[in-house]
Parts: sequence; C-alpha cells; structure tokens
Amino acid sequence: MTLHAVYHELYSAPLPSTHRFPMAKFRLLRRLLLDEQVLQANQIRRPLSIPRRDLERIHRRSYHQAFSRDQLSRSEQRRIGLPATRPLVQRTWLSVGGTLLTARLALQHGIACHLAGGTHHAHPGFGSGFCIFNDVATTARVLLDNGEVQRLLVVDLDVHQGDGTAACFADEPRITTLSVHAASNFPLRKVASDIDIPLEDATGDDDYLAAIGDRLPQVLDDQQPDLVLFNAGVDPHRDDRLGRLELSDEGLLRRDRLVLDAALRRSIPIATVIGGGYDELMPLVRRHAIVIRAAVEQARLFGLS
Repeated sequence: MTLHAVYHELYSAPLPSTHRFPMAKFRLLRRLLLDEQVLQANQIRRPLSIPRRDLERIHRRSYHQAFSRDQLSRSEQRRIGLPATRPLVQRTWLSVGGTLLTARLALQHGIACHLAGGTHHAHPGFGSGFCIFNDVATTARVLLDNGEVQRLLVVDLDVHQGDGTAACFADEPRITTLSVHAASNFPLRKVASDIDIPLEDATGDDDYLAAIGDRLPQVLDDQQPDLVLFNAGVDPHRDDRLGRLELSDEGLLRRDRLVLDAALRRSIPIATVIGGGYDELMPLVRRHAIVIRAAVEQARLFGLS
C-alpha cells in the first residue's frame, strides 16, 4: 500500500515572529510524518505552480495580479491578514498547484493527501482570513472544465464556514458544497453553501459526528460525485485558539475516518487538504497529522495503491 501525498519545501514562507498564522506547521508536519514513519520520502510529490489560465477560472486577473505585485490596498491586505512578500506569493501559487496535483493523484489511486491547502475564505475577487487563492475551488473548476470529472463534492469541516468556496460555486450545479462549522464563528457574513450544518458553541465529539454521519452518506448517494475534496481543518478541536467547538483528538480521528470511509466504500476517490488550526506548533502539527494517519489506515483497509 502506498499513500500519495503532496508537499513543497517553500510552503513554510517566512513571516514575522509575532505573526499569529502558524506558517511553520507545513514544514513540521512533513518532518513529523517522516520521523514517525507515517510516510516515506518517496511517497511525497512536489507540485508546480498552477498556470495563470487555470487560476483565472476562479480568480479575477485584476485581483491575482494586484496580490502578486504587492499592489493591494491596505484594507485588502488587512482583510487577508498576510503580507505579499515574494516567498509568500510563490508559496501561494504552489499550494494551489499542490491541491490540483493531490486531486489528480486521488483520481488515479483512490486517495491522496495534501500537506497544505484549504484556503476556503478566498473569493473570486478578494482574499480573506489568511486565504489568498482558493485552492479547492480552483482545483474543482479545472477538473470540471477539462472533463476529468463530471460531478464533485466539497466536504468542508473546518470550524469556519467555507464562504469563499460557496461563493465560487453558487451557480454551479455540478459542484455540491457542504460545510459543517461553528455557527457563531468567522466569517460574520456567511455565504450559503448547498448544504450548511451550523453547530452551537461547545459542540463535542458525539453530537458533531452525529451531525456529519446523519447527512454525508445520503449526500454521497444522492450526488454520486466523481471526486470528494475534503477540507480536514483541525480548528474544531477544544484547544484551538480560534475554534469554539469541543472536539478531542479522538473526535478528529473518528471524523476523518467517517468521511474517508463513506467515500471509499462507495468507490469515490477522495483528496484531503489540511485546512485551519491555531495553537502551539507541535500540538497543532500532531492534529494535522491525524487525517494523514487516517488516510494511510483507510488506504490499507481498502487495498488502494
């Protein structure tokens, strides 16, 4: 069994030491997975930057050029919360390409994991909430436009509602967006997904898992997608600084198993991205590793290679 994963050493672009976005988590996640032999180095593929024509299937040229040239207004930069340094611009383009490569590996092998991705607050014409380009939305659009898939399901389990992805596909019947999130959390103004499951603050493992388990299997049966794109954000964890839900490590593992199993037992390929998480670095990195561990386990159970 070989699980295919995607990572680039430029993902951890330097930020000021006081910045609250945990940019080092990507580098540390790869190291943890290799050190603990969850993955071997030969399982990890390096992405290329996505071509401009593909990015523009989702994002306006005026926006991506202004970002890449550091020409956004002060308010636009503040809304994103990240500086447009040259390393950050490079890692942003690479990360979108990484999710696209992950999706194509999943279509080929049944399952694949990106050690980054999940920038679901990025809209066609602006970025928000540490999200610059929407990697999942761009990937979905490229695959559809190229005829690589006919129907696609986005399962977004980040604690924050996937407003950018919902906005990108408000009028696209071939893509179903499902978001399970803390109702009172960011963004203040939600954009309706096809299926939204808002949860009360302090929702714990059992109620959270029941909310997903009651809906996801039926959605998969009804939609019969050719691919699932799964945002496995770990910010629903009880210790997350920007969360408000009460999941445990075990709850995150059970959640990821549930989603992966629901897709794979229906022979639907699934690609995962790590999504959000905000805590001290090593506890956070261990949480992000949970979906990779679950994917390795499920690939073995289903005999995928």
